[in-house]
Amino acid sequence: MKDALSVFRDAIALDLMTFAQLHDRELDAPTVSLLQAERFPEGLAFRLESAQGKELLSMLVRIVAEMQPDDARQRDELAADFASVYLTHGVGAAPCESVWLDEDGLIMQQPMFEVRRSYAQLGLRAPDWRKRPDDHLVYQLQFVVALLENDSASALSDAARFLDEHTLRWLPDFAKRVAQRAATPFYAGLAMLTSIYLDELRDVLAQILDEPRPTAPEIEQRTKSVAVEPLPMPSSYVPGSSPSW
Repeated sequence: MKDALSVFRDAIALDLMTFAQLHDRELDAPTVSLLQAERFPEGLAFRLESAQGKELLSMLVRIVAEMQPDDARQRDELAADFASVYLTHGVGAAPCESVWLDEDGLIMQQPMFEVRRSYAQLGLRAPDWRKRPDDHLVYQLQFVVALLENDSASALSDAARFLDEHTLRWLPDFAKRVAQRAATPFYAGLAMLTSIYLDELRDVLAQILDEPRPTAPEIEQRTKSVAVEPLPMPSSYVPGSSPSW
């Protein structure tokens, strides 16, 4: 029988895979039906405690419940908004770390190589950085899942550190931009919910690890490391990021 911590890790991993899939591809009719059957996001295992988190949960539950899986016009609107956020960057909010942390706001910069090194330490890689950079939100969520599923004694602390040094340094700004500019309330809410979920998860990890969250200056100091050179890609890749996922 699994202990409580293992059950927690498995449950969070499933939640994060759900988020990754929703940020990965546009909604189709089967996915909408599944979200409704699971009462997304109310059916997530991790319970948000903040007032803003609870408000977003209620809003998105209502939005998902009102979706019509067979409504082609509604799906087209959602597909267009997905493309604007994740493909064409029409809302001016690329879902990649480099854009938010690089001084020039460029894609595929130093942060991409830093997360690539993190993936490689676990024997993972993104399938094709030319199609989707390594520091894309989907890959970062999948990597946290991989850390949580790892049997290493440092799995939770590694996940916490990755969130501190990477995802949570840029995701809140991305989420706010999407919330302000997305055409549909679903993608506006999804971006904010993902950010708040990870932030509250980080608080819980701090409690489990009995280590306070580092301050922003401490994280900044920690990340001022020697420039990371591009690494050769290992043979395996982050699960779930390609058609073979």
